[in-house]
Amino acid sequence: MDFFSVEGAPKRTAHYTPAIRSGNLVCISGQLPIDPMTGEHCKGGIAEQTKRVLENLNLLAHLAGAQKEEIMKVTIYIADIELWGEVNQIYADFFGNHKPARTIVPAPNLHYGFLIEMDAMAAIES
Repeated sequence: MDFFSVEGAPKRTAHYTPAIRSGNLVCISGQLPIDPMTGEHCKGGIAEQTKRVLENLNLLAHLAGAQKEEIMKVTIYIADIELWGEVNQIYADFFGNHKPARTIVPAPNLHYGFLIEMDAMAAIES
């Protein structure tokens, strides 16, 4: 197994690895809307938070050798299901024609009061 984190990122205080690759499988831990280089929390609404989380997923996938088109499963935790329409549009814009399997879980008490968190799995084809 290979373990991946963003070089230069602030030290994690919790016991986890941001991404792990074993063979062609990549597992990406739950990503909050936090800038991985500065540790700064996203202060925006659901649109800004969703974009930040997707950027984080994409960065970790890339570090582990995967492209976003190789992401096969995403789990989305959302604080308020009423926000789903906006999240879905940003998600669709991000992935384009690629449509990973996904699960949406209403979770009203996310860390730090954030509105969204996502984790993902990718299968590297090359």
